[in-house]
Amino acid sequence: MKNQNDAKDAVQETAYRAFKSIKNLKEHKYFKTWLIRISISYAIDLLRKQKNIIQLKPELEQYLSDDINKDLDLEITVRDLIERLDVHEKSVIILRFYEDLTIKEVSETLDIPLGTTKTLLYRAINKLRKDWKGDCKNEQ
Repeated sequence: MKNQNDAKDAVQETAYRAFKSIKNLKEHKYFKTWLIRISISYAIDLLRKQKNIIQLKPELEQYLSDDINKDLDLEITVRDLIERLDVHEKSVIILRFYEDLTIKEVSETLDIPLGTTKTLLYRAINKLRKDWKGDCKNEQ
């Protein structure tokens, strides 16, 4: 969500929507998947509305040590690379690698066929690799 307040809003809205529509959940074993789907939908809606980028202020960099700066640069780079992906690819990458869901769980969460999920995942990974190599060449 790019900032803590938006993340808190997303959690609150997810809880509200889940509570409001819990009666529509048919299979209780899919509760986690259902809840993640609600969260993703809200987050995507909110990000579409905002379309803003938060940048680290240069005057704050002096307070960061070199080690933290290196880690921060890597984190920002990875985040920037993921931001370049389209919404579907980004969702698959985040669910697979940040939420540690299996490909099947990602498929169920996003309510798309398993084959489509695999295609999106591998396409996104290839884009990330290509972009990473391109960024590394530009830094040299």
